[in-house]
Amino acid sequence: MKIINIAILALSIMATNAMADNYIIDKEGMHASIEFKISHLGYSWLKGRFNDFDGHFSYDKDKPETSKIEVTINTSSIDSNHAKRDKHLRDEDFLDTDKYPEAKFVSTSFKQNKDGTGILKGDFTFRGITKSIEIDINYIGEGDDPWGGYRIGFEGSTKITLADYGMTYNLGEEAKELELFFDIEGIKQASK
Repeated sequence: MKIINIAILALSIMATNAMADNYIIDKEGMHASIEFKISHLGYSWLKGRFNDFDGHFSYDKDKPETSKIEVTINTSSIDSNHAKRDKHLRDEDFLDTDKYPEAKFVSTSFKQNKDGTGILKGDFTFRGITKSIEIDINYIGEGDDPWGGYRIGFEGSTKITLADYGMTYNLGEEAKELELFFDIEGIKQASK
């Protein structure tokens, strides 16, 4: 009897996962972005982006709590619109891209409200250190695209404390946290 119950449970889990649609992040068309903002000495904002990243996610609008996402960022693709500063950002004081060429986010849970907002939790690995973070999410929309595909979009934001990831370079009291912004457009993949 236990074996039958386990088999039924396994089939129900597989059926639940089968209902979720799978998407790849639209990197080709660059209909997605990962940007950041940090205080510059408390006087202004330094803004930039990561130009190279990849990712995929699953989403079931009827059961959003089953959603999963994984994103990998090429840290050397940092772009603050200033070549000399970008070179410094890639060195040991900050990203240390030779040693840590990638940052990665893997979701662990998602709770979506009826208004489309929600909280995405997951493990963020940055400079070889993994911490649990929360991302505020907002559903933007979904539908057919002009090329015969189907797309869905979300935006999100979170703050990370630089010292948590081993970055202790003194940028001033106001620059201890970095704010990250995600605009993610996914292209639905054919079922296998």
